[in-house]
Amino acid sequence: MYDIEQIRRDFPILSASINGHPNTFLDTAASAQKPQCVIDAISQTYAESYANVHRGAYYLSEEMTVKYEQARAKVRKFLNAASEHEIVFTRNATEALNLVAYSWGRKFLKPGDEVLISQAEHHANLIPWQILRDEIGIKLQIFKIADDGSYVADEFLGLLSEKTKLVSVTAMSNVLGTIFPIADMVKAAHRVGALFMVDACQYAAHRKIDVQNWDCDFLAFSGHKTYGPSGIGVLYGKMSLLEQMPPYQVGGDMVDTVSYDHTTYALPPARFEAGTPAMVDAIGLGVALDYLQNLGWDNLCAHEEDLIAYTNAKLQEIPGLKIIGTAADKGGVFSFDLNGIHAQDVAFILDKEGVAVRTGHHCAEPLIKRMGYTSLARASLGLYTSYQDIDRFVSALRKAQSFF
Repeated sequence: MYDIEQIRRDFPILSASINGHPNTFLDTAASAQKPQCVIDAISQTYAESYANVHRGAYYLSEEMTVKYEQARAKVRKFLNAASEHEIVFTRNATEALNLVAYSWGRKFLKPGDEVLISQAEHHANLIPWQILRDEIGIKLQIFKIADDGSYVADEFLGLLSEKTKLVSVTAMSNVLGTIFPIADMVKAAHRVGALFMVDACQYAAHRKIDVQNWDCDFLAFSGHKTYGPSGIGVLYGKMSLLEQMPPYQVGGDMVDTVSYDHTTYALPPARFEAGTPAMVDAIGLGVALDYLQNLGWDNLCAHEEDLIAYTNAKLQEIPGLKIIGTAADKGGVFSFDLNGIHAQDVAFILDKEGVAVRTGHHCAEPLIKRMGYTSLARASLGLYTSYQDIDRFVSALRKAQSFF
């Protein structure tokens, strides 16, 4: 049973009053709120067992190292990766995507090679490839999506060729909510000899991931979007690929041997975790992933599907409101235009009613322009979102309309 009221009590910030109204938090796609168990784990670690990892021959350091590596094991389980050596901790998904571009890309891509992405990508999965295009001379190919935000197989397959060396695609758009058929896309990419990278930032908090089933070569997600701390992210990479990649950053703990003349590097994942890692945040991420999985993916998905249908129905009752992104298979992300009113003005009024939404281009400016806008408001759902949240959101939207 999915007890939404109990779940909401697990998140202390949701009981806060915002401008004299209940906290109606509809910006989970930007960053999710944290359950008490995550907050407690972080606080307890700092208070009782903090020390640096992998370095000290004393109790606290050894205990911290065990907890840090246990967090890696939890991530491996969350993704169903084959080995914990395939799990690299980064600052966030943005760093994970950049790591692949700068480490794998600079070593293996050459002039004329093609990288294929979609029109629905976040800046973090666009700009690194633009930089490599300008520096190395690769060709960046971008396949089109439909006007309603849907994936179009013919557009993807039409640009996929033997020149394609990497496909890098979001599993769920942070603007449109569109869910891409990753498993089918990976198979198509592998048929032409291309590797496949998944930006799972949005997807990871909403649906179960199995990297072995998808057979993707790389995958990135962030802790802060999966109800964990900020400052921690994950890169999954097949071990056979990570072993061939040079370090992304250098410093302590990523080396095997060092002399004034020569350095050899540690095996993955240590090779890509230079310096003191975000060890407390990694522990918090592990607790957050436990929390997610303990709810049960079937329960979580059923709740979200019901809530998406309810939100769609309620928003369609508002005259002049247009949802941007109406693919048949989409997650709980609702970018919208309200009677042409500037998104910032809408959000300002909603905030006065205690309703939090995102505005702007959502770090996906080319996609917003492709959909015909320069700025949009966005409401996004989380595992703690209730029907009452949606009702308050709709009421606030109607109030915003009355001002214009």
